Amino acid sequence: MGLSPKKMSMIESSLANSIPGQSVDCVIIRYKDRALQVLLLKLKNTELWTLPGGFIFKNEDIDDAAKRVVEERVGIKSIFLNQFYTFGKYNRRNIEQLMQLFDKMEMKKPFIMHWFTQRFITTAYLALVNTSKAILPQTEFLSSKCEWVPISDLPEFAFDHHKIIRKAHEHLRIQINYLPIGLNLLDETFTMKELKNLYEAILGVNLDRGNFQRKILKLNILIRLDKKFTGGAHKAPYLYRFDKKRYAELNRKGIGFIR
Repeated sequence: MGLSPKKMSMIESSLANSIPGQSVDCVIIRYKDRALQVLLLKLKNTELWTLPGGFIFKNEDIDDAAKRVVEERVGIKSIFLNQFYTFGKYNRRNIEQLMQLFDKMEMKKPFIMHWFTQRFITTAYLALVNTSKAILPQTEFLSSKCEWVPISDLPEFAFDHHKIIRKAHEHLRIQINYLPIGLNLLDETFTMKELKNLYEAILGVNLDRGNFQRKILKLNILIRLDKKFTGGAHKAPYLYRFDKKRYAELNRKGIGFIR
């Protein structure tokens, strides 16, 4: 089914006000059910998926473009957002797939076709979100679904977005000592086990419980609260929250969290 004339006009106006050949793609990650999940869009009339992305307006900073893309998808303004790589291979996009998609959507207007089929260099961003603060994921004019998918079980992509996700995960693993990961992916209060499970999900390895706890507590970035209520069990775990001021100090100094 094609787009309405009004929608087509809005798309053309938006493209005319954007920078040609430049885009942002956002790897939006959450932590749920002891697994990392990434937000993906399913292209209409296909079985192919993409990352949330967008173009950069001519009067817009590139970081603001990435923030806008994330906000449009999950409704969160204040997030952790980190630019991590630029993808610029000549053949990184499958133009034939695009042409087939535009055929199905009846949007083969010359200006739109020229815009989307030109070469694009994309700047990739990693966004870490706690979806307890988010709205339901939102689609856009090219997509039929917007869903959270486990990083360990990715579908088929239209472009090179599987490479972007792999690079983002690699970046997250490398930077786990320096990025405010738990602060953005966990609820405000959590147990030590929940924090350990998060780090294990990112690193893909099992961590020694005692060693992990000693290293984390030594950094003095956690504030211990009352024990978690578990129906009266005397061995109920303590709840913690991050000391945000201390966390920020360590992050600026580049002191590793678990090494």
